[in-house]
Amino acid sequence: MADDPRGLDTAAVANWLASVAPGAVAGPFEASLITGGKSNLTYLVTDGVHDYVVRRPPLGHVLATAHDMVREHRVMAALASTDVPVPAMVALCEDVDVIGAPFYVMERVAGTPYSRAAQLEPLGADRTRVITERMVDTLVALHAVDYRSVGLGEFGRPDGFIARQVSRWKKQLAASTSRELPGMQELVAYLDSATPTEGEGTIVHGDFRLDNLLVDDDRVTAVLDWEMSTLGDPLTDVALMLAYQQLAHTAPSSGAIVTDAPLAPGYLDSEAVLAHYAAGSGRDVSDIGYHLSLAYFKLAVILEGIHFRHSKGQTVGSGFDGIGDMIVPLIDAGRAASR
Repeated sequence: MADDPRGLDTAAVANWLASVAPGAVAGPFEASLITGGKSNLTYLVTDGVHDYVVRRPPLGHVLATAHDMVREHRVMAALASTDVPVPAMVALCEDVDVIGAPFYVMERVAGTPYSRAAQLEPLGADRTRVITERMVDTLVALHAVDYRSVGLGEFGRPDGFIARQVSRWKKQLAASTSRELPGMQELVAYLDSATPTEGEGTIVHGDFRLDNLLVDDDRVTAVLDWEMSTLGDPLTDVALMLAYQQLAHTAPSSGAIVTDAPLAPGYLDSEAVLAHYAAGSGRDVSDIGYHLSLAYFKLAVILEGIHFRHSKGQTVGSGFDGIGDMIVPLIDAGRAASR
């Protein structure tokens, strides 16, 4: 339809969903793009009776192994019986003929993805502190899940995870950049040469931060955006969460910052976040430096991929201008963490 958001055919989704889930569709769908996503595309759809969320891969240039709808759907379906809050899965469509790409439908969950400090400030410092603590508690709960017991024993390979992560993101970088990035070779050389001893593997989210959670009444109601989830070293999740937090403090004036929520009064500082995670999980977090370097490298590659797609006119929504300017500061932060 002409008024459908780019990337989604609402009539096709409604017809397909009605065919696989009788009773799930009460009439024509209306849809809107949920703002803030710079990777997989997320839409709110409604027929006036049911409210759903639809996820599909981005348009245009898509990196190999990224944006996997089947994996996202699988991990959330598996976690439904655990202490990790996830939306209820409705249906998965692997037939690219329906809307031009695989997609899945899930139930809408009440809550706010707090991405900006301005959203948290009206809540006050005490409530913001509680929300931050519950964010960390949710990560502790995720890393405590027995992945074999929920059917995810073959979801990834924990052994050798770090080395494979470095190799994978090097390949992603090669596939999504066409310019020189100062300092990148030095950062990659460090990551290749200093791989730490890995602990017991867990489910890892792969992009854990406050604005990938829904919070309602100071309670985490859902963890979203599982496109990079796998089995691996849980400290990679912790380090990425800290990298987002430190980035907000090191470049607070940039409109390209993914999230500046950590600037809100009451938001736990990096040391407090790390201590809260260590206390809740019982894990040794003393070797966080390497993991931080890897986290900054990963962020640099992700944002470079977004910059690449944006330069080709293949992004949907706003907020992409200036993304490319953030890559070198991320590389610098990764090199600093290595020291």
